[in-house]
Amino acid sequence: MNRKGGDGTPDFENFTLANLTVEVFGLKEGLNDVFLLSNGIIVCLMQCGFACLEAGAVRSKNTTNIIMKNIMDIFISSLAYWLFGFALAYGDGNTVFGYTHWAGVGIDYGKMANWFFQCIFAATAATIVSGAVAERCNYIAYIVYSFVISGLVYPPVTHWTWTEQGWLHKLGYVDYSGCGPVHLLGGVCSFYGAVFLGPRLGRFGNKYTNIEKDDIVGHSVPLTGIGGMILIAGFLAFNGASIGSMSNPGDEYVIARVIINTVLGGSGGSIVMLGLCKLGLCGQAAWSFSFTLNAALAGMVSVCAGADVMAMWASFLSGAIAALIYLGLHHVMLRMKIDDPLDAVAVHFGAGLWGLISASLFGNGGVVYGASYESGQLLWHRIVGASVIILWGSVASCIMFGALKGFGVLRVTEDQELKGLDIAMHNEPGYPLKGWYVPPQFTLYPDPILVKTEHETLAKPELEPFIKPEVEADAPPMPEDEDENKPENEASARPKSMGEVSTR
Repeated sequence: MNRKGGDGTPDFENFTLANLTVEVFGLKEGLNDVFLLSNGIIVCLMQCGFACLEAGAVRSKNTTNIIMKNIMDIFISSLAYWLFGFALAYGDGNTVFGYTHWAGVGIDYGKMANWFFQCIFAATAATIVSGAVAERCNYIAYIVYSFVISGLVYPPVTHWTWTEQGWLHKLGYVDYSGCGPVHLLGGVCSFYGAVFLGPRLGRFGNKYTNIEKDDIVGHSVPLTGIGGMILIAGFLAFNGASIGSMSNPGDEYVIARVIINTVLGGSGGSIVMLGLCKLGLCGQAAWSFSFTLNAALAGMVSVCAGADVMAMWASFLSGAIAALIYLGLHHVMLRMKIDDPLDAVAVHFGAGLWGLISASLFGNGGVVYGASYESGQLLWHRIVGASVIILWGSVASCIMFGALKGFGVLRVTEDQELKGLDIAMHNEPGYPLKGWYVPPQFTLYPDPILVKTEHETLAKPELEPFIKPEVEADAPPMPEDEDENKPENEASARPKSMGEVSTR
C-alpha cells in the first residue's frame, strides 16, 4: 500500500481500514517467516555441534570422516527433502502421505520458510544415526541412508503427526517439537544401523583383543564438550521455534515457557547423572563428563513432546527420569554387545520414548493432575503413535541397512578400519603430521633427530640434556675461579644449542 503522496507526505485521503488490515497481516506473516528462518539457521548450527561432539568422541584417525559426514548431511538432506520429502510431508494428499509439490513444483512461496525449517529437522533426524555407526560405516552407505531417511522415512511421519490430514493427528496424537518424529525415529534407525554394522574392531572380544569389553575412547574431550554446548544452545531454537510463529497473541509466552522448560529438562538430567557418577553408580566414583553431557541432552529431548504445556517442576523431573533411562539403556546396549559410540540410541530413543509418556503424565491436564478419560486417551494416543513410529522405523531401517549390507557396501574392510577412515575413505588425515612440524630453533630439543620426515614418528629423547645457564652477553665476564666454584642456578636455566650441550 502506498501511503505517501507525490511530495512524500502521508496520503491520508486514500487511507482505509481495509488497507491497514492487509498491511498488518503482511507484516505479521513476514515476522513469522523471519522467525522461522532465523531459528532454522540456528538449528542448522546444531550440525556443527554434532560434528564436534562426534569427532571428539572417536579416535583421531576418523575425524575427517566425521566432519565430512556432518557437512554433507545438510546438503544431502536438502536435496532429498526438495525432491521427495516436502511433498510426502506437507503436500496435499490423504491421511498417510502427501503427493503434490514433487521437487518443489507448484509450491506456494509463502511456505518457503516452513520448508526450510522442516528441512533442517529432517537433516537432524538423519544425522542422529551418524553417531551410532561411527568409525566403521562406508561413506557410500552414509550417503544412501542420509538421503533415504531425510527424503523418504522421516517425511511420512511428520505428515501423520503434524498436518491436519495426518491420521495420527486426527486420532489425537500430540507432539510439540518432535519427540516421536525426530528423536524416537532417529533412535530406531540408529539401533538398526549399529546392529547391521556390528561392533568396531576390538570393541568386544575378537581376534584383535582378548578383552571381553575393550573401551575405545575418543581423542578429544574438549572438542566433544564444545560440540555438546553448541547442541544445547541449538536445542533452545529447535524447541522454541517449533510453535511456527511469533506474532499471534500469546506466542511470546509459549516461546519463553518452551525455552525455560528445555533448559530445566537438561538441568534435571545433568544434575541427577552428576550425582550418580560421583556415587560410583556409573563406574569409578568421579564427576564424569561424558555421562553428564549425554544425560543433559537426554533431559532436553524428554521435554520435546510437552514443552509448551509442562510446568517447570515437571520439566526438571522429566529430565531427571530421562537420565536414569539413558543410563539403563546404555548398559543394556553394552550387555547386548551393540556398539553405539555416541550413545545415540540411549539418548534419542530412550529419552524420545519417555518424552511422549512424560508429556502425558506431567503436562497440563495430564494424569498427575487427575486421572480422567481425556488424560488416559492422550496417553494412549501417544503410546499408539510411538508404537507406529517404532514399527515404521524398524521396517524401513531393516530394508535400507539390509540392502546395503547385502550389496557389500555397508561396512568398510578390516584393513580400512584399522588404517582409519580419514586415509582409507578421504586421503585427508584429520591431524596431518606436517601440520605438527616444529622448527628446531623453537624447540627445547633441537637435536636434528627430532625433526622427522612425514613418514616417521616424532620422538622425545629418553634422557633430557642438562642445560648449563649462560650469563647475559652484555654482562661483565666473571673470573674463571669464581665461575667454577659458584653453584648453578637451575631456575634461570635456558635451552642451549647442541654445540653448547655437547661441550659440557
